[in-house]
Amino acid sequence: MLVDNGVNGDSRVQKAARSAADAGWEVILLGRSPVGEERHWQLGEAQVRLLKMPNPLAKRRHEFRRAWLRWPLAYPPTGIAAHRAQAVKAWQADLAVRRAQLAVAGRGGLREAALTAQELAAKATGRWVSLRYWSLTNARTRRKLRSPWDRAYTRFWQTVQGDRAWRRLEPGLWDYELAYGPVIDELAPDLIHANDFRMLGVAARAKIRAAAAGREIKLVWDAHEFLPGIKPWQDNGRWLPAHRAHEREYAPYADAVMTVSDGLAELLQREHGLTQTPDVVLNAPAADHGELVPDAPAPDLRALCGVGPDVPLLVYSGAAAKQRGLDIMVDALRELPGVHVALVVNKPAGPYVSGVLARAAKLGVADRVHALPYVAHWQVVPFLSAADAGVIPIHHWPNHEIALITKFFEYSHARLPLVVSDVKTMAGTVRSTGQGEVFRAEDVADFVRAVRAVLADPQRYRAVYDRPGLLEEWTWEAQARVLDGVYSRLLPGRPGPVPATRRAPESTPVGAEA
Repeated sequence: MLVDNGVNGDSRVQKAARSAADAGWEVILLGRSPVGEERHWQLGEAQVRLLKMPNPLAKRRHEFRRAWLRWPLAYPPTGIAAHRAQAVKAWQADLAVRRAQLAVAGRGGLREAALTAQELAAKATGRWVSLRYWSLTNARTRRKLRSPWDRAYTRFWQTVQGDRAWRRLEPGLWDYELAYGPVIDELAPDLIHANDFRMLGVAARAKIRAAAAGREIKLVWDAHEFLPGIKPWQDNGRWLPAHRAHEREYAPYADAVMTVSDGLAELLQREHGLTQTPDVVLNAPAADHGELVPDAPAPDLRALCGVGPDVPLLVYSGAAAKQRGLDIMVDALRELPGVHVALVVNKPAGPYVSGVLARAAKLGVADRVHALPYVAHWQVVPFLSAADAGVIPIHHWPNHEIALITKFFEYSHARLPLVVSDVKTMAGTVRSTGQGEVFRAEDVADFVRAVRAVLADPQRYRAVYDRPGLLEEWTWEAQARVLDGVYSRLLPGRPGPVPATRRAPESTPVGAEA
């Protein structure tokens, strides 16, 4: 099983690896180490190996050159900028000590005048270095590969090479191949489960090499996103066309395709001309939740927020990004006196969340906004259940319209009333079940209305979860049977299931991904 991240934080991948191993498959999950060394641990009966992955090809060639015309004052991109900035700081630190020595000795006169001159020189030099460093930073980051020249470059390679153009437009994809490929060849698997679009190419090339060596590998592609509808993960004009070309080149090598929703399955079938509709494996939580690892109970959400049981508490759980709409939860607090917000996110100290917290401070509601890290995936549901409502304020993006996302199921199993934006699939489900309220995306006033309705009568919405069969359909156990069925169809005659383990993964606990 392949994934392009550090496994921790990706609950779908963790659950898939663990349940496949419990069903009798020998599972080795390869991920990317977030540090410069390999890491290994057990996830139930599955082995997890995080590989070192240097990524020099991820840098564009212009990042190694000086931008003489656009930024003539910029330092060369050799590392000298950081050296000069640190050297000036060291000079200023030395002058500060010398100033203190003069004060202690009670000396002045020429020595003090000379020191003052040096301090002025250090300050001027510091400003000059800062200007050149700033110019270098802008030279590296402000080119978004969308200029007429960049667009012409992209079109040229698309015309000349077709779907093979990703090799020119996004060469960093080769960094994954060079890290994962040799390990896969050494393992000689019978089946590769490739999670998402980056790993599709890695798996397909391993399948091709194995065929040349006389071995057959079955390839399962687990598509988490509809790539044409995604917001590019990097702010440059080549990222999306390159990754779409990469996906189109290698999609035909998949022996089976699975994905996260019926809507996405239909889109993938049309996009790639698939002969069969992909199997759907929902991002649902395990039914046993906290019982999975009984000696590792979930933390207390309210205690972490410093609030008592009677304080209204809204929770958001998942990745933090602008298109996820967290800002609206803060903006609404001015109209929701006494209400607190918990943001359970992947990067509580990241730039986006820091900006949200800064806005909360500006609005005078900082004491009611709490940024918290993920918990382990088996703790997510009991952890969230302490809140009064679960919020999904995502904006209108094509991928947001077509699926019930992970947090939807987690909130549901936590029996939380939901407050969701009017993205198509999720809004339609909430309206049909009555488990929450729908508001117009990015509309603060309508969000406030929805929150007030939910907090006024939360039991009305919670009662929906008593409906027979509703939550049972939204469990990982049901999805694991689909996963096992796909594997068994491709590799009939596999061994029987092994007893499920209750061992916690030997890793830093982190929580569910959105």
